[in-house]
Amino acid sequence: MRKLVGAVLTVLLVAATATLFVLDRRSGSADAAAGPVTTLRGVIGSEKEAFFDDPRVREALSAHGLAVEVDTAGSRQIATDVDLDGYDFAFPSSAPAAQRIAESTGATGVSSPFWSPMVVATHEPVVQLLARNGAASRDADGVWHLDLAAYLAMVREGTRWNELEGAAQLYDSPRAVLITSTDVRTSNSAAMYLADAAWVLNGGVVTTREQQEAVLPQLSHLFLTQGFSAASSEEPFGDYLSQGAGALPLVMAYEAQFVGEAARADGSRLGADAVLAYPDPTVASKHTLVALDPGAERLADLLATDPDLTALAAEHGFRTGDGSALAGVAAQHGVTVQQSLTDVADPPSFGVLEALIDAVAAGYGA
Repeated sequence: MRKLVGAVLTVLLVAATATLFVLDRRSGSADAAAGPVTTLRGVIGSEKEAFFDDPRVREALSAHGLAVEVDTAGSRQIATDVDLDGYDFAFPSSAPAAQRIAESTGATGVSSPFWSPMVVATHEPVVQLLARNGAASRDADGVWHLDLAAYLAMVREGTRWNELEGAAQLYDSPRAVLITSTDVRTSNSAAMYLADAAWVLNGGVVTTREQQEAVLPQLSHLFLTQGFSAASSEEPFGDYLSQGAGALPLVMAYEAQFVGEAARADGSRLGADAVLAYPDPTVASKHTLVALDPGAERLADLLATDPDLTALAAEHGFRTGDGSALAGVAAQHGVTVQQSLTDVADPPSFGVLEALIDAVAAGYGA
């Protein structure tokens, strides 16, 4: 009997060893089939961090043999201050910043796989008060619009919320009517706000020194009277989500931030009175990837063409080549977006934009 049991145990041991060997060979074959993974390092605008951190994005890139590691910085910082040595790509949130990076590095691989218009994150009582006073309106599709010219007139006159008709019923605050933005010296969203306001004040794109000098006083007022401003767009938008209308009635943001938040955990951080409004005109922020290494050109191509990645970009609130994708995501999560943007301002050239920013920045030290 003992001999019989020993023989059975020996057979089982051999069988188990053979099974482990086969499984190990299979695992090795699968790994070999997957091929080597190329790791790309990039510096990006902070509003894309959640996209690249998404496990589904990582998995989709891995299926193509890519892994992406990112650091974040303000888009203007990427173009002017960040040491790009050691990075395979730069991915700021604006075409002018990408233009500067390409010129300074000699990179030729430049593409915009997705984009986002600038919006104002606000609250129902606030936008209703603006509408009653001729500075906002709601179109037939339910989309809210902020009349930028009317808003700038209120700012120029030093209007306070409690001076507006209907303030006692809607939003009775002694604060000045003023959009909260990021720091124009470092952040792209603030630079886009400046470009948009400059377009309205100038009646078109600013090109000459005389036009710059004419719009500068009011542009400076928009930023200098805010006091402290964050370097990245994530901070004021996060404060908007957590602090409400009392502290932040109007916040300049990317459409992608608002829609992405709504799609994330069913928008649990968006208050019941949260409203997305489009400034008229708005300005488009083109998220532009500059390939500093040839390998990064493949990443840019995948972000623009891979169905899984473009669908995930839409889930994070970005507009892609598929114009209906973002609208579908927004509708699914109860956000009304303007599908076709018709009133869009052109930002000035990088040189003119830099000159305006530098002139406003000089006021911080005055």
